[in-house]
Amino acid sequence: MAGGEMRVGRMLAQGDLKLIALALIGEQPRHGYDIIKVLEEKTAGWYAPSPGVVYPTLTFLEEVGFLTSQPEGAKKLYVITPEGSAHLADNRAIADAVLDRLAAFGARASMMRQPESDVTDRANDANSELPPLLHAALINLRDVAGKRLAANPDAEAELVAILARAAGELRKA
Repeated sequence: MAGGEMRVGRMLAQGDLKLIALALIGEQPRHGYDIIKVLEEKTAGWYAPSPGVVYPTLTFLEEVGFLTSQPEGAKKLYVITPEGSAHLADNRAIADAVLDRLAAFGARASMMRQPESDVTDRANDANSELPPLLHAALINLRDVAGKRLAANPDAEAELVAILARAAGELRKA
């Protein structure tokens, strides 16, 4: 994770990384570093599991017979076994749901990362008649809502309700 970015809470539930690693290695043989990079890309850079979590997970999966590894220089290349494929097939829905959740989080995170100048330009085009202080308040509201959603992806409905109440209050004013 790059410096200055906010740290996201626990992204994966217990056991999720095992299934994700199996799913990714089931697509193609991979190194541990590849798994870290794929997850970082899926979340638009907001989450990358540490090597201290990934490599013990891969070792465990190898010990239970779901993966094999072969040396490739200083690295190990992991390949899924028939037992690993069967376990993944039994748990495919969970693996896909977790990968989809991470991708959705990444999409929301990418939207939040748009440079403020882009947001300002769009807001200026759409609301050219707004006073500068109101315009700044709307940008602040968007940023706060985006950060809250990044910290808790399940808060979307709550945020929508809060914004709907605010709009209702503005209609009354």
